Amino acid sequence: MKDIQKNMEQLLGRMACEGRECGVQLAAYYRGELVVDAWAGSADSHKQEPVKATTLFPVFSTTKGVVATVIHLLADRNKLDYDMKISEIWPEFRVNGKENATIRHALNHTTGIPQMPEGIGLADVVDWDTMRDGVAKLVPQWTPGEHMEYHAITFGWILGEIAQRLDGRSFARIMKEEICDPLGIEDMYVGIPEDVEARVATLEEPAYMQSSTTASGPQAIPSWIYPLHEWMNRSDARKACIPASNGIMTAKAIAKHYAALLPGGVDGIQLLPPARMKIATEPLKLKDEMPLSMSMGYQVGAKDSIMGSRSSIFGHGGYGGSIAFADPDNHLAVGLVNNLYSNNGAGFTIIQELKKMLGISID
Repeated sequence: MKDIQKNMEQLLGRMACEGRECGVQLAAYYRGELVVDAWAGSADSHKQEPVKATTLFPVFSTTKGVVATVIHLLADRNKLDYDMKISEIWPEFRVNGKENATIRHALNHTTGIPQMPEGIGLADVVDWDTMRDGVAKLVPQWTPGEHMEYHAITFGWILGEIAQRLDGRSFARIMKEEICDPLGIEDMYVGIPEDVEARVATLEEPAYMQSSTTASGPQAIPSWIYPLHEWMNRSDARKACIPASNGIMTAKAIAKHYAALLPGGVDGIQLLPPARMKIATEPLKLKDEMPLSMSMGYQVGAKDSIMGSRSSIFGHGGYGGSIAFADPDNHLAVGLVNNLYSNNGAGFTIIQELKKMLGISID
């Protein structure tokens, strides 16, 4: 155990030297203690800025796990019921067949509106009011609750608007005051302030190839927003509040968030009781379908998952290779963030070595 920090530092350094990662951070809480807080490589593709403990990384959909926690915190404080109709909170949502869509549907990606509103562009995506109003008018592609399809970006505006209307604070403020402040987290944002932008790592995706054809019809991630790494290198995208996909944080920050969801919590703080987490992380099962690797807002362990195969594990991964999760059976919480997006990323290698060092079976 005493060598785990040094060994993981060396592994991250080796992965950066071999080109499997450019810049990378790893943090792990084990039995309530921070046992790994390591980083290596470069924060930019020119290899001029080394990664530091305070380097911030865009994590795309890894953000969704934090959104889920916000909603479950509101539920635990009796501000919402999962089966409450969204239209009761947000009257403008009560159109085009979404009248019976519930908060539960929104959490488990069964609302029927994974598609982005049509006729918008990059300038619109960073404007909360424009996206909120566009999402409210969407026509569901199936009856809410009957099918699951990943709501890649709309997930954030649906649940973010629900949270804001029920609580009265902005989503970013709820996250800061209910998650970050109690845990002493200073490096987790959905919409960064200008004074931290210099600390944000530059994303790169050398093998990305733009499609020669333009997709038409409903799209969860429209073709005009690609390449995603370039989009998240834009200042306007970093400063906006897009709760499904533009979280910017350190590995330590997101790992601590998950550590606080484990029984006993961390530093004396447990964000949610075990009974609430049991409800929140129950694998989704739709009629005539096997349990899916999704719960109410969190992904859960499954075969070939980087988190592990046990369904008791919960967390969320993001485009490009970031991952954060909690393993209640082993009292483990992990955050891994990076800035090189490739098919040869070292995420699985890093997580497996971490588990090996802790004596946890690789399942």
